[in-house]
Amino acid sequence: MKHALGAFLKQATTKVGIITAITFQLLFSLIWMTGYAGVSDNTSQLKIAIVNEDQGLGSKIVQNLQGNLPFQTELVASNEQAQNLLNDRQVQMVMHISADFSKQLQTPGQTVPITYTINESNPSMTKSVMQAVAGNVTASVNKEAVAAGASAVLTQMNPKLPAEQAGQIAQGLTTKVTSDIKSTNKVKDMPNQMLPMMLVLASIVGTMIMGMNFNVSTNILGASVTKMGKMTARIVVTVIAVVIVGLISATMVVSLGGHVEKGFVSLWAFETLFLLTFALVAQMFLTLFGNAGMLFNIAMLSLQLVSSGAIVPRELLSHFYHTISNAFPATYAVNGLMNILFGGPGVAKEVGFLFLIAATALVIDILVVSAKKVKVVPAMEQRPQTA
Repeated sequence: MKHALGAFLKQATTKVGIITAITFQLLFSLIWMTGYAGVSDNTSQLKIAIVNEDQGLGSKIVQNLQGNLPFQTELVASNEQAQNLLNDRQVQMVMHISADFSKQLQTPGQTVPITYTINESNPSMTKSVMQAVAGNVTASVNKEAVAAGASAVLTQMNPKLPAEQAGQIAQGLTTKVTSDIKSTNKVKDMPNQMLPMMLVLASIVGTMIMGMNFNVSTNILGASVTKMGKMTARIVVTVIAVVIVGLISATMVVSLGGHVEKGFVSLWAFETLFLLTFALVAQMFLTLFGNAGMLFNIAMLSLQLVSSGAIVPRELLSHFYHTISNAFPATYAVNGLMNILFGGPGVAKEVGFLFLIAATALVIDILVVSAKKVKVVPAMEQRPQTA
């Protein structure tokens, strides 16, 4: 037993396995704890587009909200323009005050809605935060913005309105404003909401392990095949593998009831592209650093999960993580998946960046392989073992 244990511990693969397990714990703890630190304090980075078509009380409401809301606000001229910004994820919610808002407030017994529109093709946290904001804004309008100066504004808007009647109307306004929350690109349920994160996580881990095994296969071939021949074979097999894996993944998503707004073929093609990008990036680190490249791949896994926007909106991350996420393929994979699965703009931008990252990783891989010297295996080691 003692001899077997000693022999087992002497194996390089045993040591690598232990180091890998430790590295996973260290890197995930470090990156996740620092990546999500201060998320609750960064809600001021979220942006709300305000469309005000009412020049009476609407203007006063907007003025008060801009001074009191703990979010960025942007006045937009038309509701159509604001909806385009929302669809492109440049704002997280649209608040619309209709042109007859003040007039409806003066009508006894009638409630007046403020319309809020939320794009569900976003991390689930965005939806929950914005729904809470809508309720708070309406409460604020009822209790503060309107009640504070309603009587004076109503009298100014209608000089013939008696001051006593204006005061009565103002008192009743605190229950007249309601929230009308609408959603675009609706997501059916929780499994669909989590699909982008699941697909990206499975793709990163899968291609990372695939690359590690391909690296072992390359080393086993040794000098029996030229280095460029081995690299070419590895790339060809990688391309074929990601096409098949992407097909299987897209088929499973659709067959299990996944919400795919832009169709099966779009999902398959896009999955194939980001799988290939993940695979080439993982292989690049293995080519550069050998087995130690797995440590870089583990770090990339946790960094990309934190910063991609699959779990927490990127707007809530610290400046450091938000900035470096622009260089990671997972960021574009998540954005593209949300557009294809739930709805949104096209994925041309995401496709372009994924191609750029994949091409960069491939060029580095080729240059490193070309520069490396092939180790000549001694003749005695090349002879097959005989009984």
